[in-house]
Amino acid sequence: MKIFVDQLGTQYTFENSPQRIVSLVPSQTELLYDLGLEDKIVGITKFCVHPFHFKSTKTIVGGTKQVKVDKIKALQPDIIICNKEENTIEIVEELSKICPVWVTDIYTIEDNNKMIEDFGRLFNVRTESQKWIDKINFAKQDFLNFIKDYETQSVAYFIWGKPYMVAAQDTFINHLLELNKLNNIYANHEKYTGRYPEVVVQKMRIQGDPDLLFLSSEPFPFNDEHAFELGRHTHHAKTVFVDGEMFSWYGSRLVKAFDYFKKLRSRIGELHLQHSHSH
Repeated sequence: MKIFVDQLGTQYTFENSPQRIVSLVPSQTELLYDLGLEDKIVGITKFCVHPFHFKSTKTIVGGTKQVKVDKIKALQPDIIICNKEENTIEIVEELSKICPVWVTDIYTIEDNNKMIEDFGRLFNVRTESQKWIDKINFAKQDFLNFIKDYETQSVAYFIWGKPYMVAAQDTFINHLLELNKLNNIYANHEKYTGRYPEVVVQKMRIQGDPDLLFLSSEPFPFNDEHAFELGRHTHHAKTVFVDGEMFSWYGSRLVKAFDYFKKLRSRIGELHLQHSHSH
């Protein structure tokens, strides 16, 4: 019997390492695949889009907020993987009647690496998990060296349009913005509480007038009209469409994310040059 503790502090004992996994978190599905556990994954959500072939080889059990309990039960899982932010407490409680529900809770890269280490122990893939942790730490260090001479800029990171919603404090997105030397104008804003507050964009100038507006590719399909409308409420912000997966997915995705952030910084630099030439 081995004792394991998830990131909410819930304790589990497993006789053997779990053989049938249902994953209700897209980024964690990708991580489990990258840890070599493809054959053990039996159920995923409709949002689990990486790796691409899973949607034809795995059973889809619903979304991240609504799941088909009967479908999950029929898969006879040994463990269900959830995340505190992605899945509701009701889902976790309901599914706990079927088998242990392991809940991750991730705000920082340290939390992320802890999750990978936990999975290494839980699923008996320690060597693979250490490899990914090393890759992430290396990519992070390399990125911090790259970014150290950049000036800090201010940003508003939009995740939803109509009503407009942003990523604020205590979010993984905010943690990655900080690493990018981007100061989130809504991070410590006393008027807006919660992690993804609805904001009044008309007041953006007085609330921090950001240098940059990031419009995330997920979960909302922002377009040029949104970009134009939001830009009007700032003095000079440059609007940038960003890849939401790179800012909000944890797990093995981070290795690609740091690469992406380098390209993004260069792109923002070019925008800046174009901007100053046009004046």
